[in-house]
Amino acid sequence: MSGSPPPSGGFVRRVGLFQATAINMSQMCGIGPFVTIPLMVAAFGGPQAVIGFVAGAVLALCDGLVWAELGAAMPGSGGSYVYLRQAFQYRTGRLMPFLFVWTAMLFIPLIMSTGVVGFVQYLGYLAPDLGRTPGDLIGLGVIALVVLLLWRGIEHIARITAVMWTVMIASVLLVIVAAATDFSPHRAFTYPAHAFDLTSNHFWLGFAAGLTIGIYDYLGYNTTAYMGAEIKDPGRILPRSILFSILGIMAIYLLLQIGTLGVLDWQRMTDPKDIASTSVASAVLEETWGKGAADTVTVLILITAFASVFTGLLGGSRVPYDAARDRVFFRPYEKLHPKHRFPMLGLATMGVITAVGFLIGRHTDLATLIQLLTTVMVIVQALAQIIGLSVLRKRQPTLRRPYRMWLYPLPSVIAFAGWCVIYAYADKNSPGRHPIEWSLAWLVLGCVAFLIWARLEKVWPFGEREISEEYLAAAPVPDGEPAGA
Repeated sequence: MSGSPPPSGGFVRRVGLFQATAINMSQMCGIGPFVTIPLMVAAFGGPQAVIGFVAGAVLALCDGLVWAELGAAMPGSGGSYVYLRQAFQYRTGRLMPFLFVWTAMLFIPLIMSTGVVGFVQYLGYLAPDLGRTPGDLIGLGVIALVVLLLWRGIEHIARITAVMWTVMIASVLLVIVAAATDFSPHRAFTYPAHAFDLTSNHFWLGFAAGLTIGIYDYLGYNTTAYMGAEIKDPGRILPRSILFSILGIMAIYLLLQIGTLGVLDWQRMTDPKDIASTSVASAVLEETWGKGAADTVTVLILITAFASVFTGLLGGSRVPYDAARDRVFFRPYEKLHPKHRFPMLGLATMGVITAVGFLIGRHTDLATLIQLLTTVMVIVQALAQIIGLSVLRKRQPTLRRPYRMWLYPLPSVIAFAGWCVIYAYADKNSPGRHPIEWSLAWLVLGCVAFLIWARLEKVWPFGEREISEEYLAAAPVPDGEPAGA
């Protein structure tokens, strides 16, 4: 395998199965469960909150099978951009891939900004007197450091990611083991009256909120799909990395949730004056092994949060590259670093938006920020991509599919229903914030931007539709050779 940049200027396939799974798991876990366990308990109003993580896992698995089939068949850089471009080109030209890139440039950095908000939140456990301004400056410094570390070749990043994955596993295992040493089944499995009353509107509102929080915690299972042009043997490794990471994180989350509920009274997690509502993992360690152990694990959690932002921007920065190269986004985004072969402008832009999202998130509650970012991505990415899978099966039946969805179309139907529930209940779970209205406004603005761009580029609807079915004739790319050039 050559370690030098390819002469033709494309990406190089250097990421193997372990590294790909580590990238996904680091992005999925991160700070997520450590800050959302109290939110999940508050949504359900008791220890039955474990339902939210189970529901999120089911949705992630079903949606992950969509990503697995599409990613294995079309392993280019950009993930959903590639799949939507292929599926919807027959009727709407480049509209759908343009809208995806338009929304991805917003929702991917917003996800990263929640990780930085969680980082500063847990830092407050180590520094209780940390004020608003110092916290803001530290968060911005973290984002700048992430961008600096990503400003290098993928082979170095893969090694960094493996180290961060090890730290992530250590931090969650320590919390799980600590919880097991002082676990109370009575505390974990004693539920309030009417906790499972399926006729209650309160239960279903809690379920919808819990599903939203749950899928937020699993987001990242698709990170390697954005890096399809840098994955070795993508037809085999991409699907496995997605499924292995979801199953691994599901086990971790259930052990974390149940273990935490067996150590701390759930009412503590809903009390804003209690440290358990903001730094629940630290509270578990302090309750079981003492303050010194809590401080140590809090440091590991901070590293885990950093790793999540790191891998998220790593995958997300590849999204505008393929679009710009295919004239579906602004041309400067197609330029790669002359030595290290990574998309410079995509990384820089998402770094800036992450910083802005972090500052906004510091002045709103985390649950509202999660609702906003999920509604933005549901229509253009989640629902459209599920439809796109069926469209491609009909339009391109001879497309090489190294992996085909199990039990098709059942997982697609379940995933579609789950995303619809999240979207339909968004306004009810964020009163006064109007996430549905904001998502629709962003979508309309994207359509206007597309029409302006299409007029300038003289493409559909101001020109002929251009049908490109390059993956029908594409041959597999050997490891170490340039991809996407």
